[in-house]
Amino acid sequence: MALTSDDVAEHLGDLPGGPLGVAVSGGSDSLALLGLLQDWGGRDLQVVTVDHGLRDGSADEAEFVARTCKARGLTHTTLRWEDRVRQGNLQEAARRARYDLIAGWAKSKGVKAVALGHTIEDQAETFLMRLARGSGVDGLAGMAMRTESRGTVWLRPMLRVRRADLVAYLRNTGQEWISDPSNDDMSFDRVRVRKSMPDLEALGLYTERLAATADRMALARQALESMAHSVACEAMQASELGAIAIRKAVFRNAAPETQLRLLAAALRWVAGADYRPRLHSLKALMAEALSGMNNGTATLHGCLIRWTEDAVSIDRELERVSPSVEAGIIWDDRWISRPHPGLMVAALGQKGLSQTPDWRASNIDRQTLLTTPGYWREDDLVAHPVLLPHENLRLSLKNPPESFADTLISR
Repeated sequence: MALTSDDVAEHLGDLPGGPLGVAVSGGSDSLALLGLLQDWGGRDLQVVTVDHGLRDGSADEAEFVARTCKARGLTHTTLRWEDRVRQGNLQEAARRARYDLIAGWAKSKGVKAVALGHTIEDQAETFLMRLARGSGVDGLAGMAMRTESRGTVWLRPMLRVRRADLVAYLRNTGQEWISDPSNDDMSFDRVRVRKSMPDLEALGLYTERLAATADRMALARQALESMAHSVACEAMQASELGAIAIRKAVFRNAAPETQLRLLAAALRWVAGADYRPRLHSLKALMAEALSGMNNGTATLHGCLIRWTEDAVSIDRELERVSPSVEAGIIWDDRWISRPHPGLMVAALGQKGLSQTPDWRASNIDRQTLLTTPGYWREDDLVAHPVLLPHENLRLSLKNPPESFADTLISR
């Protein structure tokens, strides 16, 4: 049976108000998504393409999408990744940049939700890639049809749709598409997995079966997240200065999986990091922090962890905070400041602490204070959220303390 717009629209769920964004690369998947959503006609569409500039022809592909949208009477924007650094995991950096750029574009256009063209094959491939890396329940849960991050709702309404059905739809409608040459580059893990699928199907590992397993893992993740959320509300306290305190008496009684999940979430929140530390590092830290030793310290994931017999405290590690930035720019991926000519935002550090001799009266831990930001004019501290408050020079966490427990629930 031919694919119709209803097959996709039924998986959009409750949409927020305003136009619906559609991310289109020029490939068959995303162009079919665009056509199906336009056939549906339930929302005004805003189309966006990200040109990573990582290979020849990417600008031409973006231009092809722009021409296609013009012919369809749709508004289109091309975003370019300008500040790329060609080192480390370039594909992962490109993926993160794509989401960051699209989220910024969406905010500027009043777009609250963006639809992505991932298919059931993408889900199965993601599951296998993560399985090969030794991922646990969270990783094997795969992609969700709806998530929220970067202030944007991300929709994947085609996670039940076969790629071949999308190609058939495009051919029936006469819509051309671009074949990405990187889809045949065997240096990429995803391509190798994709090429191996016929052999895996001979063993019974069909695409639909792999995707169904990912769905079951997603249900397991929801249960684990709910358990962790309950423990966090009782055992953990996030502060307005970006630190987290853990009550050992409650934390010790949680299941090991819950303990690891909470510790990873705490480290991510304090460091403002996108990813959790490696599992072996987490296990080693937890064994130390929950051991019989009364006092101890460790560093991990850009955080300073200290423990006593009764509690564990997690602060940002001073040596890992970001350098100074102009006021108005997010500092250390955690703190929001107000623009002000001539002022910089940087960690309080020992230099700032020496300029606030009454800091002990605040009853705030010294290590916590050292890594909090202040407004600076050259070497002079001008304002600090606690020690030197200023009505017009405020600083606040990008993720407020009350949001910590909510980060344990996938959205």
